[in-house]
Amino acid sequence: MARNKFDIDEELDVKFDFKQVRRLLGYLKPYKGKVAFTVLLMIASSLLALLGPYLVKVAIDEKIPSGDTGGLVLLAAIFVVTLVFGTVCMKYRIRTMSQIGQSVIYSIREDIFTHIQRLPFAYYDSRPHGKILVRVVNYVNSLSDLLSNGIINLITDIFTLAAIICWLLILNVRLALVCFAGLPVLITITLLIKNAQRKAWQKVSRKLSNMNAYIHESICGIKVTQSFAREKENMDIFLGQNDEYRKAWIDAIKVQFLMWPMVDVISVASACAIFFAGTRWLGTAGITTGIIIAFTSYVWRFWEPISNLGNFYNSIINAVAYLERIFETIDEKPTVANLPGAVEMPQVKGAVEFKDVVFCYEKDEVVLDHVSFKVEPGETIALVGPTGAGKSTIVSLVSRFYDVQEGSVLIDGKDVRSVTLESLRKQMGVMLQDTFIFSGTVMDNIKYSRLDATDEEAIAAAKAVCAHDFIMTLPDGYKTEVNERGSRLSVGQRQLISFARALLADPRILILDEATSSIDTKTELALQAGLQRLLKGRTSFIIAHRLSTIKNADRIMYIDNGRIIEQGSHEELMERKGAYYKLYTAQYQLLEAV
Repeated sequence: MARNKFDIDEELDVKFDFKQVRRLLGYLKPYKGKVAFTVLLMIASSLLALLGPYLVKVAIDEKIPSGDTGGLVLLAAIFVVTLVFGTVCMKYRIRTMSQIGQSVIYSIREDIFTHIQRLPFAYYDSRPHGKILVRVVNYVNSLSDLLSNGIINLITDIFTLAAIICWLLILNVRLALVCFAGLPVLITITLLIKNAQRKAWQKVSRKLSNMNAYIHESICGIKVTQSFAREKENMDIFLGQNDEYRKAWIDAIKVQFLMWPMVDVISVASACAIFFAGTRWLGTAGITTGIIIAFTSYVWRFWEPISNLGNFYNSIINAVAYLERIFETIDEKPTVANLPGAVEMPQVKGAVEFKDVVFCYEKDEVVLDHVSFKVEPGETIALVGPTGAGKSTIVSLVSRFYDVQEGSVLIDGKDVRSVTLESLRKQMGVMLQDTFIFSGTVMDNIKYSRLDATDEEAIAAAKAVCAHDFIMTLPDGYKTEVNERGSRLSVGQRQLISFARALLADPRILILDEATSSIDTKTELALQAGLQRLLKGRTSFIIAHRLSTIKNADRIMYIDNGRIIEQGSHEELMERKGAYYKLYTAQYQLLEAV
């Protein structure tokens, strides 16, 4: 669990290869027709643009000396046509590839969001939520320019470079070799900085992840921060995270921008070499003034696609650092998933059995130690005991939020691992200890468990749990908009809405984890009457620290150190004068003292 902290770097030891890029290109398959047509247009445009220097060469060596005005006009017209065609192609490319690029971004984000919804609680327990969020938003957004421009430019520049090389060799082999002399130097520099650049951008992604995690944590805990006047200390921590990210970014940029200055220096040196060699060889080996001028233009065009390829290489290095994180998340294997051959869970009757169950959140830290018990359909089971004893773990295993390490959990005689998760959980109503209210209306939140429910059914569930009266006092009743996490509602009000949500699902198995912990005594008494009607005919598990709320349970299990210490009805346990008796008596005396 050590990595579940904002300032712990996420290490990812993956060798650099283009498999990540090939996987990214797989998202372009649905658009391959448009991409191919765009590539052809851009190649045609680039090839036509290469006619410019040759037309200048013809004009200087042939048309101007002979005074052929008509020929010069024709050459000018051809030159203008190539420019117009290139502009039209560029406009089409920008529009089409922007659309395709955003469609791919949409698909990647859809895949990663769909996958993280299937990941188990353990995945979220082991890492800050901000580090998950940064992958879905920031890292995916970073691929936008690569998809919109980079890939098309890559293909176009490769063809353009090949065409220029051929054209230079046709014009004059000796001058072409002078131009190519700088390539070995550039290739050597590229190979030398490749690993340094990748590591630099991986560090940037880690520091961005850390900073995002801290921002998310700070926003979620802002009330606690302000309550304890921790703003200055938190600001110092944030500035430290922000500074680490800034330094990592600057270091990465320093490495990245080693490329284009090298290309500029080599291209300038090549142009100088062409002038020097061309003037010395002028009049020999077919070298004319027009060829030297044309060669100079082609030299700049020769190094332009190479510079572009260098920039694309930089983009690939940057993108791979983010792709590694994105695909790592998509490839995360759910530890709780439908097993091969899993079947639909039939209509649940409600029999639950734990057979010698052993469970650990962390290796060698046993939470449940060989727990066994049976629950009959319709029976209400209360789980009590000290904090951390394993009560919430038991109900989490019933819903298969986690899988047991040893033993098995059975519902109606079926191992919960042998049925599909959706068919299992749809027949359960769960109210977790951490009540969550989504942004939207009160009605939306109640219907979250059953979208096809009518308003009347939702209102009936709210009335059953004594939520209706306070909802009607809100500005717009059930249509009142509530903020994320229900910040405009009291803790007790949020619990009542969550309770109504669980009951609306009409579950065969009902799990209430501290369902009444934040409800006042008057509301609790009213709620108890409704609960008895709602629990009838359902198998129910109730976790409560206020023992007065579970006196009517069919059976009470006292859990401690991962074991069932004793079990029975309230009366039976009180007669035994064991652990439950001591807990109940101590709580009663405390209330009496108050």
